[in-house]
Amino acid sequence: MALWRIRATVDDRPGYLSVLTASLALRGVNILTVQVHTTEVGAVDDFLVDAPEQVTEAELRAAVARGRGRDCWVARSEARGLADEPTRVLGLAGRLVRDPEAAGATLRTLLGADAVTWRPTPAAAPGGVGGTTMLLTDPAGGGYELRRREPSFTPAEYARAQALVELAATLARRDVDRVTLVLPDGAEVTVRPATVEDVPAVRELHVACSARSRQRRYLSGAADPSPARLRRLLEPARGVTVLATAGSGGAAEPVVAMANLLGEGDEAEAALLVRDDWQRRGLGSALLRRLVGHADRAGYAAVLLHVQAENTPMLRTLRRLDRPVAVERDGAVLTATLPLVPATAGWPAAGGAAGAVTGGPATAGRGAGAGAVVPAQRSD
Repeated sequence: MALWRIRATVDDRPGYLSVLTASLALRGVNILTVQVHTTEVGAVDDFLVDAPEQVTEAELRAAVARGRGRDCWVARSEARGLADEPTRVLGLAGRLVRDPEAAGATLRTLLGADAVTWRPTPAAAPGGVGGTTMLLTDPAGGGYELRRREPSFTPAEYARAQALVELAATLARRDVDRVTLVLPDGAEVTVRPATVEDVPAVRELHVACSARSRQRRYLSGAADPSPARLRRLLEPARGVTVLATAGSGGAAEPVVAMANLLGEGDEAEAALLVRDDWQRRGLGSALLRRLVGHADRAGYAAVLLHVQAENTPMLRTLRRLDRPVAVERDGAVLTATLPLVPATAGWPAAGGAAGAVTGGPATAGRGAGAGAVVPAQRSD
């Protein structure tokens, strides 16, 4: 006996699937597993079958055609195909938990793709499937293009793949390096990724900051964001937020600074809020460097900062980054643009060639390991 995978479209009508299975049974084919993918053109049935050794691919195709199946795809399979699909997907999800950088390879394994390409800019077309091409939106920025020779992708496969991409992005965002920074004056702070559970502590940070510091952060009188807005800031749809905490005599560590990187297209906007008594100690500069590094690894083309023209400390911090900065003025607000990688990896036209680059922005944010101690440079 030999294992085969068969995929065919069948009209979603009573009795039609039984006609197909009966036709296969006449060739001595035993159906081991079946998955049904609902599509606009009918039900796509995906079978793992055990067939006599003498049965050929052509004979299997003929049996499917006699059973009213169409758009048939047939390929030899292996014993590992006997694992049920939920178990296989859970195994791949576990692989991502252990290594979020393996997103590209995991997608290739999940869908049997011939090529998995990640690009730093989102695709012009929305995510979805079109024949043997699949486009996935990466919440961390950019997107994936998957291609295979056959069979065509289905909406169910797209949903599974998008869920894995979102899992990888979440893991990468939570795995943004947790480090201990040693400031020039010897003080130590812990820098870690933010979560929605930090809303109360971040509200306390806002209360502890002066009105001037809050206005410099938000550039308006709306310097006391609502809990809903804080939740969006702490876990942005695209980008990352990191917090700096300091010990306080054994009590819960207070948040003394918040650094936000919010993705928008191929650019990301950075913003800082540092408690007044922690300003001019190098903390803001260290946090900004980490945001820029994250944006660089995630493939953004540039980082933008909106700064009040009178905010001299922040302007000094920008100069200390040792990067070219383009500044535009609009009244009392300056927009500083830090170019990063050029967004040259565009999306090919439909049907164009695709590379086979695996991996992607799931690597973003994986800098120094947990518990690392990093010296911070002095900044205003």
